[in-house]
Amino acid sequence: MQIELIETFLDLCETRSFNQTAERLGVTQSTISGRIKALEKAIDRPLFIRSRAGTALTTEGLRFEPHARSLRHSWITALNATRDSGIAGVTMRIGLQHDLVGMAISALIGQFRAALPDTVFFFEADYSAQMCADLVTGAQDVAVLYTPKIHPDLYFQTLGEVPYLMVSTHATRLTEVRADSYILANYAPAFAQSHAALLPDLTNVSLSIGQNAAMVDLVTSLAGSAYVLAPSAQALIAAGQCHLVTDAPVITQPVFAGVTLRNRHRAAYRRMVRILDGHFGSSPPMTAGRSLRMTRGGVP
Repeated sequence: MQIELIETFLDLCETRSFNQTAERLGVTQSTISGRIKALEKAIDRPLFIRSRAGTALTTEGLRFEPHARSLRHSWITALNATRDSGIAGVTMRIGLQHDLVGMAISALIGQFRAALPDTVFFFEADYSAQMCADLVTGAQDVAVLYTPKIHPDLYFQTLGEVPYLMVSTHATRLTEVRADSYILANYAPAFAQSHAALLPDLTNVSLSIGQNAAMVDLVTSLAGSAYVLAPSAQALIAAGQCHLVTDAPVITQPVFAGVTLRNRHRAAYRRMVRILDGHFGSSPPMTAGRSLRMTRGGVP
């Protein structure tokens, strides 16, 4: 069975539209129809019902979907295994939320290498949505992220929280913070919701950005006020570039580790997640699928 048939089937499960799946996969609608017919012929069962109301999975299609996801993941895992570096037995691909890259990353890498000495590690900074997509396709093995995306193939664990502090080039109290020079942080949906609830008067401003490193540069170059990660705030204050806004609330952002359901009990993955848990803080029990625990503010 060709893997493209499985990919097409799973994409159509999401879109429920032959036209949309054709656009997403960059082929014609007739090609999509041909692939689905070939898959249905291979398993000798109808998978979709097409009507004026749209496209729906048959009972057989619903039963086949989780197995199709497993087939896709096994295929990606097999491909990755054949492409692993020759200097070690396994390659682990780890995605990190952009803002977390500077948080003692060298110590974290050292712990990983000590725990799994025969493993090659490939680290990449990215945003939550892309990391979730890469976990599903097998392009990443572990992701450390701010915003989990609920998906039947993914499993998330809360690691802890990172604090963001308000700093300013001119203010030490909230009453001195000017809206016209305030830069709104948009690091994650949970952060944005907490900020809106705590500081509604500083929500509608003319400039917003979603990366801590860029915010550090902007707040100093434009002479304003903004939230930055606590280590960044301490560095700015120590360098005499900013003041701490002492009565501004600390806004915490939850941090999660994500893996696929297939890997959550494997020894190497559990070891890596334990290291991440120790690096970012204590964690409650792991949660899967749609039962993912909502974080403070109601946004995962």
